[in-house]
Amino acid sequence: MLDFSTYEVLTFDCYGTLIDWETGILSVLRSMLSKYEISLSDAEILERYGDYEAAAEKNYQPYSGVLRSVVSCFAADFSFEPTARELGALAASISQWRPWPDTVPALRGLRSRYQLAIISNIDDDLFAPTIPKLSMEFQSVTTAQHARCYKPCVAIFEMALERLKVPPNRVLHVGQSIFHDVLPAQSLGLSTVWINRPSPRTGIGAVKRAEGKPDLELTDLTSLARLAVGS
Repeated sequence: MLDFSTYEVLTFDCYGTLIDWETGILSVLRSMLSKYEISLSDAEILERYGDYEAAAEKNYQPYSGVLRSVVSCFAADFSFEPTARELGALAASISQWRPWPDTVPALRGLRSRYQLAIISNIDDDLFAPTIPKLSMEFQSVTTAQHARCYKPCVAIFEMALERLKVPPNRVLHVGQSIFHDVLPAQSLGLSTVWINRPSPRTGIGAVKRAEGKPDLELTDLTSLARLAVGS
C-alpha cells in the first residue's frame, strides 16, 4: 500500500482518467463505420483506435492531426473515403466529452490535501472546453502541445516536474493507461496509480496494449480520495 503522506502533488492524466473519452470516441466511430456498413465490436474499435493513435503520436503533430490520422487509418483499412467533416469529427467531439461521475467530487476532496496537476496528450485549444467541466484550478497543466511530444515520451513528464518544482518521490501520478502513464512515470521515479476504468476492452481501454505493474490499481477516483484523504 502506498504511503500517501509522502506526496505533495498528484498529477493526473485527463482523457480516460478524469474524462470519459471512450463514450465520445465510440459515439463518433460507431456512427461513421455504420454509415459505410462496417461492423466492429466496441472492443475492436477501441483496439484499433489505440494502435492508430500511438502510431500517429510517434512524431509530434497537433492532436487534432492525430485524430484525423486515426480516422484516415480506419478509412484505409476498410476502404472508404471519409468526408472532411468525418476527418474532423473526433476532434470536434472533445468539447462534448463529460467527466466521469466521480471526477469532480474526488478532485475536490484531494485538493484539500495535495496540489493537483494535469499531464495530458492534448492541444491547448481542445483542452479549453474541458476545463470548466472539471470545476477546478490546477497547480499546472502540461500538454503535449507544450512539450512537443506525446506520452509515453518522458519529456512531457519532465516538463511537468520542472514546473511543479517538486522532486519525483513527492509526486504521485494517476492515469488510466499503462502505456501512456504508468511506464513513463515510473521510469522517472514517480509512484503511480492505475485507474482501471470500465471499458468494452477490459483492462486496456482505448490505448495501446502494454505490460506494467502500477504501485496501486483502483477502479475509480472515489477509492483514491478515500485512501488519500479519508473521504
